[in-house]
Amino acid sequence: MTTDPVRGIFTNRTLNLRSIKAIGYDMDYTLIHYRTDDLEHRAYDITRERLAARGWPVDDLVFDPTSVVRGLAVDLELGNLVKATRFGYVIRASHGTRMLTYDEVRNAYSGTLIDLAESRYEFMNTLYSLSEGNLFAQLVDLYDAGRLPGVRSYYEVADAVQQALDRTHVDGTLKAEIHADPDRYVVPDPEVVRALLDQQHAGKHLMLITNANWEFADQMMKLAFDPYLPGAMTWRDLFATIIVSAGKPGFFSHDHHFYRVVDEENALLRPHRGKLEDGSVYYGGNATQLEESLGLSGDEILYVGDHLFGDVHVSKSMFRWRTALILRELEAELRAIVGFQQSEDTLTALMAEKADLEHRRARLRLEALRVEFGSGEGGTGAAELGEELEALQSLIVALDDQIAPFARASGQLGNATWGPIMRAGNDKSLFARQVERYADVYTSRASNFLMETPFAFLRAPRGSLPHDG
Repeated sequence: MTTDPVRGIFTNRTLNLRSIKAIGYDMDYTLIHYRTDDLEHRAYDITRERLAARGWPVDDLVFDPTSVVRGLAVDLELGNLVKATRFGYVIRASHGTRMLTYDEVRNAYSGTLIDLAESRYEFMNTLYSLSEGNLFAQLVDLYDAGRLPGVRSYYEVADAVQQALDRTHVDGTLKAEIHADPDRYVVPDPEVVRALLDQQHAGKHLMLITNANWEFADQMMKLAFDPYLPGAMTWRDLFATIIVSAGKPGFFSHDHHFYRVVDEENALLRPHRGKLEDGSVYYGGNATQLEESLGLSGDEILYVGDHLFGDVHVSKSMFRWRTALILRELEAELRAIVGFQQSEDTLTALMAEKADLEHRRARLRLEALRVEFGSGEGGTGAAELGEELEALQSLIVALDDQIAPFARASGQLGNATWGPIMRAGNDKSLFARQVERYADVYTSRASNFLMETPFAFLRAPRGSLPHDG
């Protein structure tokens, strides 16, 4: 396999894979990746149809996959989508589908920090959020126009969207369409099978822990894994522990009982106590009992998933499992950054030149003040200082004209409206901060573990500080 830098594993906290005894995987958007635009478009359409059945005027709404990105926060109080820095300062926002001006953002959020612990905000932390965020923004426009009778707040708009979308994912309509036409929705990835085979051969206890029900999980894993496994091996032979309908994040935070699937064809369940048997299929359950069954705990277990909260945050904060976050869109974003590198170097040089000019201007302004108030050391008169200041200002204005197109292009990498998901201007984004806190490593796809061996020691880079230079 050719090493591709955009498909690397990026380390926040040093991870010794040799010490990992068990590796658990989520399924959707982790082991199995979908054609996001197609899948979220279909989820959007089905959800819109449900809202139309309520009498809402949504028939003319059209899915726009570029209008939202993962990592935005939904402000349920103001009906806004916002992008914030790691410190919670909002740098971009839209009200409904309309992007707010700089002054509007400042007026709405001056003195306000985005705190995800507040019920006012919902965090778009998975690719499933794209259809939800798109539809919410469009419905805000309808609500503001007085076209959603009986709705009294943006909270109610968001609740209606979420309930309709949850039904879309739960009632099996979308799942049936995916299974009926996998070529339309599923992105084949034979390399993920090779990566997990390597881990199994290295003695890792592999686990599937998914919220999908048994029928759908079995269907999709057969499609995605069985054609690429050696001999008569099936996906069931790859995973020692199989847990479906796990109910994450409740799997990590509640004491739900395990049920064993005793009749797989009819999904007949029986309550289960004690050790989980390898090769059996289990329903529900909880992480505490799983740890007891494995005889493992904490940093002996690695969990890999795409949901920043339901997979990574909770398993890390509740059980101190090691965690890997899958960020598929990171791959295209990194390719864009690589392609922009020459322009980025030019922008960096221009910004350094501007910083030098601004420093010189600041020193001259101070010297002019000293001359004005008689505390200067002499030598340069006020008129001469004024001329130098004017000359410097002209140079800075000219430099700004050169910088502007490069800065604008840099801010549009990944998404023309919202920019890179891990950046907010020159700072890290609030999403990046969550990734730093809860994901030991992150990567664009599970098959990127082929870039490393199951015995690798993944070292975090030395953290940089402003005074590092």
